[in-house]
Amino acid sequence: MNPKKTEKNGRAERSGLTKKEPSIDRLFHALGDPTRRAILDRVSAAPTSVTRLAEALGITLTAVGQHLQILEDSGLVRTEKLGRVRTCSIHHAGFDRLDQWIRAHRTTWERKLERLGDLMAESEEK
Repeated sequence: MNPKKTEKNGRAERSGLTKKEPSIDRLFHALGDPTRRAILDRVSAAPTSVTRLAEALGITLTAVGQHLQILEDSGLVRTEKLGRVRTCSIHHAGFDRLDQWIRAHRTTWERKLERLGDLMAESEEK
Protein backbone atom coordinates (compact mmCIF):
# COMPACT_ATOMS: atom_id res chain seq x y z
CA MET A 1 0.00 0.00 0.00
CA ASN A 2 1.42 3.36 -0.93
CA PRO A 3 1.20 5.95 1.80
CA LYS A 4 -1.15 8.82 1.19
CA LYS A 5 0.70 12.15 0.97
CA THR A 6 -1.01 15.42 1.77
CA GLU A 7 0.15 19.01 1.96
CA LYS A 8 -0.80 20.88 5.08
CA ASN A 9 0.46 24.43 5.70
CA GLY A 10 3.55 23.79 3.60
CA ARG A 11 4.22 20.50 5.38
CA ALA A 12 4.24 17.17 3.63
CA GLU A 13 2.42 14.56 5.69
CA ARG A 14 2.33 10.82 5.14
CA SER A 15 -0.19 8.47 6.57
CA GLY A 16 -0.22 4.77 5.76
CA LEU A 17 -4.00 4.80 5.93
CA THR A 18 -6.23 5.61 3.06
CA LYS A 19 -9.84 5.14 4.09
CA LYS A 20 -9.41 1.54 5.16
CA GLU A 21 -9.19 0.37 8.73
CA PRO A 22 -5.79 -1.09 9.68
CA SER A 23 -5.69 -4.87 9.54
CA ILE A 24 -5.24 -6.74 12.81
CA ASP A 25 -2.52 -8.89 11.22
CA ARG A 26 -0.53 -5.79 10.26
CA LEU A 27 -0.97 -4.32 13.71
CA PHE A 28 0.28 -7.42 15.49
CA HIS A 29 3.16 -7.72 13.02
CA ALA A 30 4.12 -4.10 13.69
CA LEU A 31 3.92 -4.56 17.45
CA GLY A 32 5.83 -7.85 17.34
CA ASP A 33 9.17 -6.14 16.84
CA PRO A 34 10.99 -4.67 19.88
CA THR A 35 12.52 -1.82 17.85
CA ARG A 36 9.11 -0.74 16.59
CA ARG A 37 7.73 -0.86 20.14
CA ALA A 38 10.67 1.31 21.26
CA ILE A 39 9.84 3.78 18.49
CA LEU A 40 6.22 3.88 19.66
CA ASP A 41 7.35 4.46 23.25
CA ARG A 42 9.47 7.44 22.16
CA VAL A 43 6.92 9.07 19.86
CA SER A 44 4.09 8.57 22.35
CA ALA A 45 6.00 10.80 24.78
CA ALA A 46 6.43 13.56 22.17
CA PRO A 47 6.73 13.95 18.40
CA THR A 48 10.29 13.01 17.47
CA SER A 49 12.45 13.46 14.38
CA VAL A 50 13.69 10.43 12.46
CA THR A 51 17.28 11.50 13.18
CA ARG A 52 16.68 11.58 16.94
CA LEU A 53 15.01 8.18 16.81
CA ALA A 54 18.02 6.73 14.99
CA GLU A 55 20.44 8.25 17.52
CA ALA A 56 18.42 7.15 20.55
CA LEU A 57 17.97 3.60 19.27
CA GLY A 58 21.49 3.23 17.88
CA ILE A 59 20.29 2.24 14.40
CA THR A 60 20.66 3.75 10.93
CA LEU A 61 18.28 6.25 9.36
CA THR A 62 17.47 3.60 6.76
CA ALA A 63 16.48 1.11 9.47
CA VAL A 64 14.29 3.70 11.19
CA GLY A 65 12.66 4.48 7.85
CA GLN A 66 11.87 0.81 7.26
CA HIS A 67 10.36 0.43 10.73
CA LEU A 68 8.37 3.65 10.32
CA GLN A 69 6.91 2.44 7.03
CA ILE A 70 5.49 -0.62 8.80
CA LEU A 71 4.18 1.51 11.67
CA GLU A 72 2.58 3.97 9.24
CA ASP A 73 0.99 1.18 7.19
CA SER A 74 -0.48 -0.13 10.45
CA GLY A 75 -1.97 3.23 11.40
CA LEU A 76 0.17 3.51 14.53
CA VAL A 77 2.43 6.39 13.47
CA ARG A 78 2.15 9.42 11.22
CA THR A 79 5.12 11.29 9.81
CA GLU A 80 5.26 14.87 8.66
CA LYS A 81 8.05 16.63 6.78
CA LEU A 82 8.81 20.29 7.32
CA GLY A 83 11.80 21.37 5.28
CA ARG A 84 14.45 18.67 5.71
CA VAL A 85 13.15 17.31 9.01
CA ARG A 86 10.71 14.39 9.13
CA THR A 87 8.88 14.22 12.47
CA CYS A 88 6.99 11.18 13.76
CA SER A 89 3.96 11.20 16.02
CA ILE A 90 1.38 8.74 17.26
CA HIS A 91 -1.59 8.08 14.99
CA HIS A 92 -4.61 6.73 16.86
CA ALA A 93 -6.34 4.76 14.08
CA GLY A 94 -4.25 1.65 14.69
CA PHE A 95 -4.67 1.83 18.45
CA ASP A 96 -8.42 2.30 18.07
CA ARG A 97 -8.60 -0.82 15.88
CA LEU A 98 -6.58 -2.82 18.43
CA ASP A 99 -8.87 -1.65 21.20
CA GLN A 100 -11.95 -2.81 19.24
CA TRP A 101 -10.39 -6.22 18.61
CA ILE A 102 -9.31 -6.69 22.24
CA ARG A 103 -12.73 -5.66 23.59
CA ALA A 104 -14.55 -8.04 21.27
CA HIS A 105 -12.30 -10.94 22.24
CA ARG A 106 -12.30 -10.08 25.92
CA THR A 107 -16.11 -10.11 25.96
CA THR A 108 -16.19 -13.53 24.29
CA TRP A 109 -13.70 -15.03 26.73
CA GLU A 110 -15.35 -13.45 29.76
CA ARG A 111 -18.66 -15.08 28.75
CA LYS A 112 -16.99 -18.45 28.27
CA LEU A 113 -15.21 -18.21 31.61
CA GLU A 114 -18.45 -17.25 33.37
CA ARG A 115 -20.15 -20.32 31.90
CA LEU A 116 -17.24 -22.49 33.01
CA GLY A 117 -17.47 -21.02 36.51
CA ASP A 118 -21.20 -21.73 36.59
CA LEU A 119 -20.63 -25.33 35.51
CA MET A 120 -17.94 -25.81 38.15
CA ALA A 121 -20.20 -24.34 40.84
CA GLU A 122 -23.03 -26.68 39.79
CA SER A 123 -20.77 -29.74 39.94
CA GLU A 124 -19.53 -28.75 43.43
CA GLU A 125 -23.12 -28.50 44.66
CA LYS A 126 -23.90 -32.06 43.53
